[in-house]
Amino acid sequence: MATATTTDFTPSPAPAIAVKSKEALMDAVEDIVYGSIAGVAGKYIEYPFDTVKVRLQSQPDTLPLLYHGPLDCFKQSIRSDGLYSLYRGISAPLVGAALETSSLFFWERVGRELLFTSNLYSRSQPLPLSALWLTGAISGAFTSLVLTPVELVKCKIQVPAGSTVAPRPLSVIREVYRHQGLRGFWHGQLGTLIRETGGCAAWFGSKETVTLLFRRWNSSSPSSPSSPGLQTNLNHNPQNLPTTSSPDLAPLPLWQQALAGASAGMSYNFLFFPADTIKSRMQTVAADSTAPQVKFWQEGKAIFRAYGLKGLYRGCGITVARSVPSSALIFVVFDALKGGLQFS
Repeated sequence: MATATTTDFTPSPAPAIAVKSKEALMDAVEDIVYGSIAGVAGKYIEYPFDTVKVRLQSQPDTLPLLYHGPLDCFKQSIRSDGLYSLYRGISAPLVGAALETSSLFFWERVGRELLFTSNLYSRSQPLPLSALWLTGAISGAFTSLVLTPVELVKCKIQVPAGSTVAPRPLSVIREVYRHQGLRGFWHGQLGTLIRETGGCAAWFGSKETVTLLFRRWNSSSPSSPSSPGLQTNLNHNPQNLPTTSSPDLAPLPLWQQALAGASAGMSYNFLFFPADTIKSRMQTVAADSTAPQVKFWQEGKAIFRAYGLKGLYRGCGITVARSVPSSALIFVVFDALKGGLQFS
């Protein structure tokens, strides 16, 4: 006699997993596309200031200073070559800006997923500020590998060694590869790694910190409407930072989003500026130079001996100033494209 068998009709979790995987993939694609658009928009604002910054940073120690400050550098550059000279070599940085910003947002999301999958934090609760500073550092460390070759080409175009004629990106790439091989494109990588790891921790962390302060201010202000979900979230977990992607949080007004983004840019550029100064000095040396390549710490010591701490922060003021509108625009554009912005 045949025995009857029972069939388990418990639904398989496979469809749910597939849906989550598809959503994660779409979020990653959005981060890359929207980050690229935001990065290009920000680059057009900041590039002239970046050119001045690199020219101030790369002045040799053995000669009298060519520029006496940012305004003098602006005037001399425009007087000698016109306004176009401040946009010299922007084609490579535009590509770099798209790669950089998309990479930053992509790897920051990967960092969050790592914290969730490692069971350090629950997806049902917003990540605390310390975790968001950590995901920013993770994002910067990975992005530095993409940035170093792009910035090396950019610096050599902005400050052509031994010539007043700006080389084209392809000619710079050929020159570096001919004399230094593939490894030469990562000359100055340590400086980029230090700047991006610490700077991006501050970039994302400062933005989210200011965002949290605005959310708390909005929730406590009788004239500022806030969603019930926001008030419940903040009261339940006051040390945690709600993310702008949380579905139960109202988007910030435009001016608050811009201020949060501006604070991110200032923090990023000021805190680790000496690493950027050293990197720029290393990357503006001619590719065919017969002199042995100077190591990161050796270059830093040489600048400090010649000019002190002031030399390591040469060009910092204009860099921080340029980061205010560019970083604000990057976050505003990115959040607007992601649907997390309130135009009021």
